[in-house]
Amino acid sequence: MAQYTRLEVAQAMKETGMIPLFFNSDLELSKKVLKACYDGGARLLEFTARGDFAHEVFGELTKYAIKELPGMIMGVGSVTDAAAASLYMALGANFIVTPVLREDIAIACNRKKVLWSPGCGSLTEIARAEELGCEIVKLFPGDLYGPKFVKGIKGPQPWTSIMPTGGVSPTEENLKGWFDAGVTCVGMGSQLISKEIIANKDYAKLEQDVKAALEIIKSVRK
Repeated sequence: MAQYTRLEVAQAMKETGMIPLFFNSDLELSKKVLKACYDGGARLLEFTARGDFAHEVFGELTKYAIKELPGMIMGVGSVTDAAAASLYMALGANFIVTPVLREDIAIACNRKKVLWSPGCGSLTEIARAEELGCEIVKLFPGDLYGPKFVKGIKGPQPWTSIMPTGGVSPTEENLKGWFDAGVTCVGMGSQLISKEIIANKDYAKLEQDVKAALEIIKSVRK
């Protein structure tokens, strides 16, 4: 069961401004990545469950976070149906992120007051997601839409909270572009947790990169 309500998760997303995205089938490696992100200042992690037995890794990773990393909010991404959403919520997921807008997932998550963030690509989809109770909409794939799309959406719908995923990198120029356009937070995967970092098991670099990205976000929001 989730440890945090959807409003608490939404607030953490707004406050930190960034959610690292990560998946690996190796539990011990995943723990080290999670701890590096945590030590760097991240307080949310989206486990992009794209592999076989991903739920087993996530369950153990969440137990580790509860025991060793106080305040770390664990969520799951790449969820494609209500059954998977229910499974991950039973394993402790505090938020569910989906590549598309699915009403069955909205119902499953709302029933347990768990935050869900659907991938949307049009104003119509965004409006429907909000009608279904979505707090923060995922803009996906972000690099195809860009900051101009976000700015366009915020014109008629200033209340809309947007989290782009894809096309976000930990540079001042990139992050300033997104936050100036009005995003609430960003999701960052391989641009932050790179293949090189994983291959070299350079968790110290990951910690520093997470810290640097969060500092950039804090500065560009002023």
